[in-house]
Amino acid sequence: MRTDRFPLASATVLGLLAPLAAPAVPVDAAARCATPAGVYQDAVGWAQRLTDPSRVWPLTDGAGQLVAVLGTGIDVDNPQFGSEQVVAGSDRTDCDGRGTFAAGIVGARPDPATTFAGVAPGARLLALRYTGTTDGGAGAADGPDPDVLADAVRRATEAGAGVILVVVPAARSSRALADAVRDALADDIVVVAPAVADRPGLRSYPTALPGVLGVGAHDQAGAAVQDEAGEHVTLAAPGGDLVSTAAGGKGRVGQRWGVSDPAYAAAYVAGTVALVRAYRPGLSPAQVRDRLTATANRPPNGRDPRLGWGVLDVAAAVTAELPPAAVGQAAAVPGSVTPAAGPERPPARPRLPGVLALLGLAGAVLAGLTATVVGRGRARGWRR
Repeated sequence: MRTDRFPLASATVLGLLAPLAAPAVPVDAAARCATPAGVYQDAVGWAQRLTDPSRVWPLTDGAGQLVAVLGTGIDVDNPQFGSEQVVAGSDRTDCDGRGTFAAGIVGARPDPATTFAGVAPGARLLALRYTGTTDGGAGAADGPDPDVLADAVRRATEAGAGVILVVVPAARSSRALADAVRDALADDIVVVAPAVADRPGLRSYPTALPGVLGVGAHDQAGAAVQDEAGEHVTLAAPGGDLVSTAAGGKGRVGQRWGVSDPAYAAAYVAGTVALVRAYRPGLSPAQVRDRLTATANRPPNGRDPRLGWGVLDVAAAVTAELPPAAVGQAAAVPGSVTPAAGPERPPARPRLPGVLALLGLAGAVLAGLTATVVGRGRARGWRR
């Protein structure tokens, strides 16, 4: 398998870059925009095999759900985003490339040219740009302005998103960001954000805010990718050696692969949330969070500071039948999940009436036989 790296407009993949006041890409910066590495035609990548969302596509592919991808925009010219899949009001270009890569994990549609496809290809996508790079990665060390991010969260809320995915979190919070997230949750929106801090003790935002579905990342060996840890990390998803859609393909199918960034783990979770909400539309944001927590594949000690309550299980999150008590951290007790119910068997018929019916039939036969014998015996004077 090829192992090209994803420069993302020549920026360090793990970097949090400065927000852009204007989304337009300068002409002299166009050469630094992200481009595809090619068309990925190798065997299906490990992350796609592990999550294997195609198992639940006969039940739901996320149709009816609107996922807001808050980051650097989406390059809608990539053919794996279906016609009208990226809705009006979106930022439909992406020099940086991170928004397009995350959006592909969420909802890229299958294409015969490549083995890569997203988690919820039936979902619609709303691309909102609030950060990016056109200068090779130079920018503020503390990442996006949380107030600018708060404005993007409010725009997603007003647009009617059911899921908000924050691709590039901030390194600090603000009153505006906390209020925007609180209002989104109150408006029945699931907010998903990654834990990306590269030093212990640091936190990402809105990842660490109450009610947000905070996502850690793991590699193919199951080891945590990021250093950020804490109670706010709910569960983990793939974040190393990934494949997804690339920006800059100019209308042709194109991907990047070999990409390692903990931010993209949240995209797997956001796509799964879209599947769950489409299949179980009555669930609240808290109930969706509980379901993903309860169905995760747990670490040996029950909870890991960097992996949360375990590794995302897409099929179980959609189909598992949970006991009523499976809520919050109480749902994280091993053995609390039961498999989805299979086809019901017809109810067994009561055994006693059947036995009585057989006894009645035997009695009738015996009575008839007795009458015949007695009648013939009398006619012969009981002689042999």
